[in-house]
Amino acid sequence: MTIPVNDALSVPGGLGAAGPAAAGAVRGRGRLRQSLSLWIPAGLLIVLIAACFLWPLVGNVPSPVGGSVLNSSLPIGSPGHLLGTDADGNDIFSRLLYGGRVSLEVGAATQLIGIALGGLIGMIAGFSRGLLAAALMRVLDVLIAFPSLVLALAIAEGLGPGELHVIWALSFYSVPAFARLARAGTLKLRDQNFMLAATLSGTRRWRIVLLHLAPNLLPQLLTFALLGAGVAIIQEGALSFLSLGVPPPGASWGNMIASGEQTMSVQPALVIIPCLALLITVATLNLLGDALRARWSAR
Repeated sequence: MTIPVNDALSVPGGLGAAGPAAAGAVRGRGRLRQSLSLWIPAGLLIVLIAACFLWPLVGNVPSPVGGSVLNSSLPIGSPGHLLGTDADGNDIFSRLLYGGRVSLEVGAATQLIGIALGGLIGMIAGFSRGLLAAALMRVLDVLIAFPSLVLALAIAEGLGPGELHVIWALSFYSVPAFARLARAGTLKLRDQNFMLAATLSGTRRWRIVLLHLAPNLLPQLLTFALLGAGVAIIQEGALSFLSLGVPPPGASWGNMIASGEQTMSVQPALVIIPCLALLITVATLNLLGDALRARWSAR
């Protein structure tokens, strides 16, 4: 016999009795999942940053360049070389750490430039009403219409190889993306009561932008920056693979893959290891960005 829901609530020991406890358990499991989805990728990102930036300073890590050909192509687990060496005798583990440093620096720098310049342009364009705001956004729309990697390739080719040039090449695309995001958020906040109160009180526009708009848009911009950093790291690897990023013998995951491709049939680890490093780093950034977006959107 099927008991109606309303009757089930009144049955001793039924849903009515267990309802509050069950609901509390469900909420507790939900909060635990949310916490784990945030803190696991955050902890992994901290480990990656510490390994790439601190381990070479405090640990016994060989130089990423200048290896001896007498130690070339050593297998994984060789004494003094945890992940072996490449064809030039350079330590793979050391190059992996220094290459990760380059990737994380490029990912962070491009997103910081995008937030600073693109966020400011977007807030100004969204807060202002006039021809200047419309012209700004049309120029940014033209820039963002180009395929990002093609645009980065053209700029990197013009500037030449180098980490700093890669940062500027990738930032040229991140600025319009952040500008559009900031403008969309500004249009939503522009007519809110606190914005109208600040305007009517005679507050200067630049103070409204910095003190009222920026704090409300920052969580959204930071979430987008984590996702964009993963894209920038992949693009940096692609540019280095094409010899437009960090030039050899400098360490970069992209040029490690490019150099390892030549001997992949006899030593596939030279390609697999930096590919796994790229995969783990980008996946960590994406998971952390998704977790932050879910947490901030729930508030």
